[in-house]
Amino acid sequence: MNKNYKVELKSPIGVIEILGTKTVVQSILFVDREKAVEDQEDIPSVLLDCRDQLLEYFNGKRQTFTFPFKSSGTPFQHTVWNSLIDIPFAETASYRDIAISLQNEKAVRAVGNANGKNKLSIVVPCHRIIGSSGKLTGYAGGLWRKEWLLHHEKKVKETRLV
Repeated sequence: MNKNYKVELKSPIGVIEILGTKTVVQSILFVDREKAVEDQEDIPSVLLDCRDQLLEYFNGKRQTFTFPFKSSGTPFQHTVWNSLIDIPFAETASYRDIAISLQNEKAVRAVGNANGKNKLSIVVPCHRIIGSSGKLTGYAGGLWRKEWLLHHEKKVKETRLV
């Protein structure tokens, strides 16, 4: 049985808990705590790489992630999550856009449900999904974090274009 490990990151929008095994990151979620806990002993390099890459993201130096990650879910959820990864940095799409890309325009609610079950925050960028009206819609980490992430990405992209 694979042992699970945890590392935390104090980010500009709160503490992020990173869980995984020796070989793969399985979860990146916000936790409601002011301080990150100290590292455990023998943190696998994959979790440290994840933390370092997230820090680079928050510092405006990274737009994509290269560490191995894996989440558990249904085949449909995995299809939706893979579609989220295809949304370019600093851009948005609607639940409807994703449903259409999956050739199932009626699956808007199912796409929203799958989006809400994403456990790999930021890396599988569910924060880039907005309502068809252009309004921000639900985000497990809180709408204020979603708004911050979208603004951050836009600012980073604009800075890089100058």
